[in-house]
Amino acid sequence: MGLELLTTEEMARADRLAVEAGVAGVALMEQAGRAVAAEVVRRAPAGARVGVLCGPGNNGGDGFVVARVLAACGYSVRLAVMVPLGRLVGDAAVMAERWCGPSEPWHAVGDVVGWADVLVDAMFGAGLRRQIEGEAAAAVEAVNASGKTVIAVDVPSGLDGTSGAATGPVIRAAATVTFFRRKPGHLLFPGRELCGRVTVADIGIPGRIADEVGARTFANSALREIWVGLLQPDLASHKYRRGHAVVVAGPAHGTGAARLGARGALRVGAGLVTLVCPPEAADVVATHSTAVMVKAFADASALGEFLTDPRHNAVLIGPGAGVGRWTSACVEAVLQAPARVVLDADALTSFEADPSNLWQLLAGRRDAEVHSMAGLSADLAAAGVGDLGASGAVLTPHEGEFRRLFGELSGSKLDRAREAARICGAVVVLKGPDTVIAAPDGMAAINDNAPPWLATAGSGDVLAGLVTGLMAQGLAPFLAACAGVWLHGACGQAAGPGLIAEDLPEALPGVLGCVLGSLPAVARGGR
Repeated sequence: MGLELLTTEEMARADRLAVEAGVAGVALMEQAGRAVAAEVVRRAPAGARVGVLCGPGNNGGDGFVVARVLAACGYSVRLAVMVPLGRLVGDAAVMAERWCGPSEPWHAVGDVVGWADVLVDAMFGAGLRRQIEGEAAAAVEAVNASGKTVIAVDVPSGLDGTSGAATGPVIRAAATVTFFRRKPGHLLFPGRELCGRVTVADIGIPGRIADEVGARTFANSALREIWVGLLQPDLASHKYRRGHAVVVAGPAHGTGAARLGARGALRVGAGLVTLVCPPEAADVVATHSTAVMVKAFADASALGEFLTDPRHNAVLIGPGAGVGRWTSACVEAVLQAPARVVLDADALTSFEADPSNLWQLLAGRRDAEVHSMAGLSADLAAAGVGDLGASGAVLTPHEGEFRRLFGELSGSKLDRAREAARICGAVVVLKGPDTVIAAPDGMAAINDNAPPWLATAGSGDVLAGLVTGLMAQGLAPFLAACAGVWLHGACGQAAGPGLIAEDLPEALPGVLGCVLGSLPAVARGGR
C-alpha cells in the first residue's frame, strides 16, 4: 500500500499515464474486476448467490468482469445493468461483450437485491460529480435496506472519492476494493465509515506513476516508516541531546491539562520537561509532578526571558491556560523565543477576536526557521516536499477552535486544513476521527488509526504534549505532528475502551517498544 492518497483527478491521470506507458485499458479493467471478485470469494462460500449492479461507465465495466470471474468459479450470478448494453462505450463495452450470461434490466434490480446473498456495487465510481437520483437512488436505498453484505468497486456509489462527502444517497459497504492507491475519501468521514474495510489492488499501474502524478496527500499510517527511524536514540545519547520541552500552565485550578501535556512530552522521549506556571500555581503543579521540573514565572516578560535559553527548544502553550489577555501575552512571548512551538486550546481561542494578530506573530518567525530534509525518505522527497512548517509552529485545533480562528472555510476537511496552514504559515492539525495534518506548502496527511474512545477530556492535551516532545527531539514540525497523531491513536488502541487521558502517556512505552522494535538492530540505551 503506497504512501500517497490520490484524488479522483490524480487517479484519472495515473490511468492515462499507464495507458500511455503501454498498459492496455482493458487489462487494467480486467485486473480490477478480478481483484473485486477475489474479495467476494474471501467473504462468500462457494456457490453463494451474487448480485452485481453495473452502472453506465468504467465502474460498470469492472462489474462485468466480476460477474464473469465469479460465474466461472461456480457462483450463482445475476447482473443488472443501468443502461441498455448498446449504450456502453470503450472498455466497459468490451467487458460487456465478454460476459456470456444474461443482463437484467434496471427495473429488475430490486428482485436481484432480494435474491442475492452478496451484492457487488459497480454502479458509480469515485469521480461522480452529482447526487444520485431517480431509479439509481431507489437502488441505493434498496441495497442499504436489504442488510446484505456489499462489496463496493473503488468507492461506494454516491461517495466523493476526493472529499469523502456524500451529497445524497450512498451505498454503505462492508468492504471496498480500490486500485493502485487509496483516495482521501477512503479516510475522510463519512467516507471512512461508509467504505468498510478498504483493500488496495495492484492492477498493473507502474509504481513510478505515483511520483509523476505529484500527489501532495498521504496516509499518515504510511508515513510511519519515515519518522520512526528519527526516534531511535543511539547508545551514546543522553537527556540533554534529547531536547528540553517547556509546557506553560495557567491558573492553579486549571493545571491538570498542562500536566497531561507535560507527561505526554516526557513519555514520548523528550530528555527534560519543565512545567512553567504563575507563582500561585507552583505548589499545585509541584505536588502532582515528579520527573517533570517546575518553575514559576511572574509575567509574560519573565516567561520570555526564561525561553531565551536555547536549550529550551520546544514549547507547548494553551492547555488549561485560560482565555484572555494573560494567555495572548504569553503566546506573544513564546513566539518571540527561538524554540519551536505548539499552540493548543486556550492559546488559540485567546486570539478569536482578531486572529490576524496571531498570524502576524507567526509570520515574524518564518525567516528565522530553517528546516533540514535530513532523515526524510526518498519516497517523501520525490513527492515534492518543500518547507515542512515555515514558522516552526504547530496549531492543534478541534473543529470549534478551528472555526473561531479561520471562520467557515469552504471545501472538505482536507481543503480547509490546507487553506488554514497557508493562512497562518504553520502546520495545522485539525483534530477528529479523521485528523488532518497540513503544512503551509500544501503537503498533508490524513490519520486513520484513532479509536472512538479517544473522545474524552484531556485527550487533546496529551496529543499536544506528544508533538511538543517530538519536536524537542529534533523532528521537524510536520513530521512531529504526523508522528504525534499516529502515536496518540496507537496509545488509544492499546489502552482500549474506558480509557481516560491519563492512560495515554502510560501506554506509550508499549507502543514505542513495538514501533522501535520493528527496526533492524535496535540500539537501546541512553541515560
